[in-house]
Amino acid sequence: MSKRRIIRNIVLVLLVLAALFFLIVVPWFLTSIITQRRFHFHDRNDGKTPQSYGLDYQPIEFHSSDGIELKGWYVPAGPNARGTIIYCHGLNRTRIEMLPMEVYGHSLGYNGLLFDFRHSGESSGTIGTLGYQERLDAIAAAHHALDYEKAARPIIYWGVSMGASASLMAAADTPDVAAVISDSSFLSYSHVIAHHARLFFHLPAFPIVDEVIYWSAWRGGFWPSEFDLRNAVGRINPRPILFIAVEGDRRITPEVARELYSHSTSPGKAILVVPGRRHGEGFTSGQEPYERAVKDFLASLLR
Repeated sequence: MSKRRIIRNIVLVLLVLAALFFLIVVPWFLTSIITQRRFHFHDRNDGKTPQSYGLDYQPIEFHSSDGIELKGWYVPAGPNARGTIIYCHGLNRTRIEMLPMEVYGHSLGYNGLLFDFRHSGESSGTIGTLGYQERLDAIAAAHHALDYEKAARPIIYWGVSMGASASLMAAADTPDVAAVISDSSFLSYSHVIAHHARLFFHLPAFPIVDEVIYWSAWRGGFWPSEFDLRNAVGRINPRPILFIAVEGDRRITPEVARELYSHSTSPGKAILVVPGRRHGEGFTSGQEPYERAVKDFLASLLR
């Protein structure tokens, strides 16, 4: 065999190995990050509990319908509670993220239930699905509030980012939930992964990102087409939804909230875009208009 042919064969082998690396190894690695990476961002409230804000609470444990053990807190507002809010945190966060919101909700007279989603905080689970299977956790939280805590109605979900997505899908699957506060929800599974791949890695959808979308969904036990918040909003109708977005959020832009808003036919729907730049931090960056919108939205449920 000539030296030229040997070099050509080596080059071909290297090209095949490179193709396999980028078409199999890289997508599988990214899929593992999406589904199995377990950590949470530092939160200034880490280590605090509702008692840190002068609120009585009790630790709770309950299980999702697929057997995942979930842990959280129940914060009663007293015998004259106006309803119950279930707080749903974002990706790589824990119930701690929702503690400031709970303090505000409590000041309005609402019971609060905060919990860690599967594969987060103190809850069990080995796979995260960006909200799809987490919807089962949110449904279980509503059932726990009603069946074990005998919590006052109406039941409202208040979620941020992944928590908002899980809340919308959960509300679509259970009539026990009267309304949703959706802060920075995704548009769909495919959209959120493809958008982040373009934003942070400048990757086109084909072929690697498409592989990541389908492989990660397969590992999570669902089809990407099943994870579409536009469909969830349509199924929630005519129950009201408050959509919230952060003006300068490049990860989940206000256009996502506006599109979801357009799919709601509820006369009680509302939308708010608050100032700020960081994803999921609208309650901090636009606290005054945010709190006012939540207060008005909750009051509308009692009319």
